[in-house]
Amino acid sequence: MREFIIGKNDAGQRADKFIRKACPALPQSAMYKYIRKKSIKLNGKRLDISQKLSEGDVMTLYINDEFFERAGGEHSFLSAPPKPVIIFEDENILLLHKPVGLVVHDDESGSPDTLINRTLHYLYDKGSYRPDTEQSFTPSLCNRIDRNTEGIVICAKTAEALRVMNQKVRDRELHKTYLCVTVGIPERKQARLTAYHSRDEKTKTVTVYDKKTLYNKTMVTEYRVIAENREQGLALLEVELVTGRTHQIRAHLAHEGFPLLGDGKYGINRVNRAYNIKTQALCAYSLSFDFTTDAGGLAYLNGRTFTTRRPWFAERFFGK
Repeated sequence: MREFIIGKNDAGQRADKFIRKACPALPQSAMYKYIRKKSIKLNGKRLDISQKLSEGDVMTLYINDEFFERAGGEHSFLSAPPKPVIIFEDENILLLHKPVGLVVHDDESGSPDTLINRTLHYLYDKGSYRPDTEQSFTPSLCNRIDRNTEGIVICAKTAEALRVMNQKVRDRELHKTYLCVTVGIPERKQARLTAYHSRDEKTKTVTVYDKKTLYNKTMVTEYRVIAENREQGLALLEVELVTGRTHQIRAHLAHEGFPLLGDGKYGINRVNRAYNIKTQALCAYSLSFDFTTDAGGLAYLNGRTFTTRRPWFAERFFGK
C-alpha cells in the first residue's frame, strides 16, 4: 500500500495521468481493474478516473510494491555531470546554454550525459528537485535543438511553468534569433524567404521546393547580414524563423545558395574540410518572451530578452 499527498506540481492533472507516472510498472488494464475494485481511492472515496486532482488530496493505492518500481533506476541522471551552463534561473524556469556535441535527451548512444540529465543533477544537488517526494513531475525541457547546434534551451522547474511554456512554444509566443555563418555572401543584405519543405523520415533530411504541392509545407525564414568576411567569402547572418520546420535554417539557406559553414548534410564538404569544421556554424543566440495570451505566474517574463555567449564562429571569422 502507498499513500500520496498531492502537491502543487501534481495538482490540476487527471487522476489516471498521475497514476501512470507514480506507478510506471502498472499496466493500464490493471489500473482500471484496481479502480473498479476500489483498490485505488481518493480522499478515502471511490476514484473517478477522469477527475482532476487538487493540492492536498490524498490518493491511497492498495496495490503491490512492484508496480511502483521505475525501470533503469530512479536516479540515473546522477551519472551526468551536474554542470549545465546557466543563462538565467528563478523559481520557475532555467535558461540553459547547450554546447555543441551535447544531446538534449537520451538518444541511441545510451550515454547518460545529456542536457536534461545535467540539469536534473544540478537541481538535485541544490535541493530544488527531490524525485523521492515528487510523485509525477520531473523538471523538463520545453524546446530542443540539434546535437551540433548550440544555444538557448528552456527548462521548466514546476508543472505550472511547463504547462505555460509548452503553450507559448506551441502558439509561437516565444521568439528566437539565431546566428550562423554562410559560405557565400548574400547580395540582399536583408530578406524574407518563402519556400516549401518536405521531410524524409528514413534519411532524416529535408528537401526544399520553390512551388507548393500537396506533399510539402510552407516555410518562411527572415535573415539579416550583420558582418562580412570578404577575404574568405563568409557572412554572419542573424536569422529568425517565421515557421518552425525541421532543419529549416540549414536547408533553406542552402537552397538559396548560401549553405552553413560546417554543415555535413546541406553544406559543401570540401569547404568544411578546408576549414576543418565538422559541425554547422549555428547558434540559438537570443530568446524573447512576447506573450499575447495569459501567462499566469510567468507574466513577469513578458517583454524580456535573454542572450547567450557569443558563439565560437563569430569570434573566429569576424572578430569582436
